[in-house]
Amino acid sequence: MCDRSSHWDKVYATKGEAEVSWFQDSPATSLAMIMAAAPDRGVAIIDIGGGASRLVDDLLRDGYRDLTVLDLSANALDAAKTRLGQASSAVDWIVADATIWRPARTYDVWHDRAAFHFLTDSHDRDAYVERLRSAIAPGGQIIIATFAPDGPEKCSGLPVQRHDSTSLAAVLGPDFELVETRGETHHTPWSSTQAFQFSRFRRQK
Repeated sequence: MCDRSSHWDKVYATKGEAEVSWFQDSPATSLAMIMAAAPDRGVAIIDIGGGASRLVDDLLRDGYRDLTVLDLSANALDAAKTRLGQASSAVDWIVADATIWRPARTYDVWHDRAAFHFLTDSHDRDAYVERLRSAIAPGGQIIIATFAPDGPEKCSGLPVQRHDSTSLAAVLGPDFELVETRGETHHTPWSSTQAFQFSRFRRQK
């Protein structure tokens, strides 16, 4: 965890919110898929690798009340809290590595647009799924976005593992049913494009 945390703390300490390739002024695809998965504003949602993402802003604005953001970087979460101001007190902020974190509760929706594709080692992916299974009860939904098969091979100087819905399903296992998948062309702040895929699964048992 230390090496990963140090890397991302340095990124967020040296770059502004809109100076990273993954910045989105409005995370529309994530928001749409969460709303499709859980229209009830009282559901519990956790955003894995949420960092300084503005998704939490939009979820609060849309009336969701039980929100958790987990990230390796305390600097990233501090940036989000500063941006939200007093509203940040309505969110549970967790500094942790999703591969070794021990969930203290369960959630209805697990969202990840930033963490999973950095897990290039199969042991890390298995550890991530173990935590996911601890945090999501049967009937819960999982939204994982990664670079698509034709997306970048690196991000922030680190190698990534690109995925499609089939490879994600293989990692998650047979207890997770694919509900939908969407492609997204992400436009970086410097006007390049990156191919993402978003896949939504429902845990069966």
